[in-house]
Amino acid sequence: MPLTDIEIRNARPREKAYRLADGAGMYLEVSPAGGKYWRFKYRIAGKEKRLALGVYPETSAKEARIRRDAARKLLADGIDPGVQRKVQKVVGHERAANSFEAVAREWFARHSPGWAKTHADKIIARLENDVFPWLGSRAIAEIKAPEVLAVLRRVEGRGALDTAHRVHQNCGQVFRYAIATGRAERDVGSDLRGALPPARHTHFASVTDPTEVAALLRALDAFQGTFVVQCALKLAPLLFVRPGELRSAEWSQFDLDKAQWRYMVSKTKTEHLVPLATQAVAILRELHALTGTRRYVFPGRDVKKPMSGAAVNAALRRMGFDTKTEITGHGFRAMARTILHEQLRFPSEVIEHQLAHKVADSLGTAYNRTKFIDDRVLMMQRWADYLDELKEGADVIPLAHLAA
Repeated sequence: MPLTDIEIRNARPREKAYRLADGAGMYLEVSPAGGKYWRFKYRIAGKEKRLALGVYPETSAKEARIRRDAARKLLADGIDPGVQRKVQKVVGHERAANSFEAVAREWFARHSPGWAKTHADKIIARLENDVFPWLGSRAIAEIKAPEVLAVLRRVEGRGALDTAHRVHQNCGQVFRYAIATGRAERDVGSDLRGALPPARHTHFASVTDPTEVAALLRALDAFQGTFVVQCALKLAPLLFVRPGELRSAEWSQFDLDKAQWRYMVSKTKTEHLVPLATQAVAILRELHALTGTRRYVFPGRDVKKPMSGAAVNAALRRMGFDTKTEITGHGFRAMARTILHEQLRFPSEVIEHQLAHKVADSLGTAYNRTKFIDDRVLMMQRWADYLDELKEGADVIPLAHLAA
């Protein structure tokens, strides 16, 4: 006779544990401490065994009976339900260890130490926001191409086509890592080539017309903000390094007497040398009086950290520039590359080395750190002088300093 709810609730603890039969091998065991445990007693291969079915009231009598009946069905098929449960637990642990999220985090942990922090942050955020909620718990070997496509379509659907392509790339990297570590047979993401429309890459907004550059430079000089941001704005066109490298510059990297700045390029993890024109040195010496005792040249509100990555673009917007169509902090690089080559006639390879771009070189990239250094020193000073001439409204005539 099955136990009633009243009988179960009224079962009081005794000095010793006791049992209340529910039927078909199931009973409620009441401990001296008052705990109530559902058990199933069965025999297999001549041995008596017991299987835990749950704890009351978390597990109701109805749920316990469903579990008992499932165990009885296994017994009818000659399967020990206790052994089956242990096997399922092991399989569950293996599935968790081989889930897409587990493999992805392992892949990330192994590779991210060699990446720039900003790059690593973007990848893990992409996985956590766009992939793990839907594929994270799935065994990576069982994931099919349509499941990955559904993830990509979801990202594409919110208008982030470029991000969808990057998610596809990251998923492929995780699948290939799973193959290498014996947890998947193939990269199902490779079946999705062409499934997404091609991404339309846009260049960072920039100004390359000398007349417009002159107006921009005069606006930078007139910026009514903090002195730190003002200096960053003045140095951005002079140095044309990546915005993240400028804002995170440290005083220990500078030798103002030698007019040099050495730092590690965020993209390639190689040392780069920036010759400093006299105008750049003058700005830095003035700023040194304010922030020279700090680690960072451009400290943020928390002086232990560099200024915000949005500071330069925010300042440009305050001055009335559209950072989507006119100029961005990164756009100073395009401005310098274009004008140095088209107006001042410096060779492309000299410019590309100064931009810290990878350039074909039979001697290897390690040598590129100081390649064309004499030409680059000349170029950086000529560039600074040219910008001054534009600001002052001079009628600038391009000069061929070096053969293109």
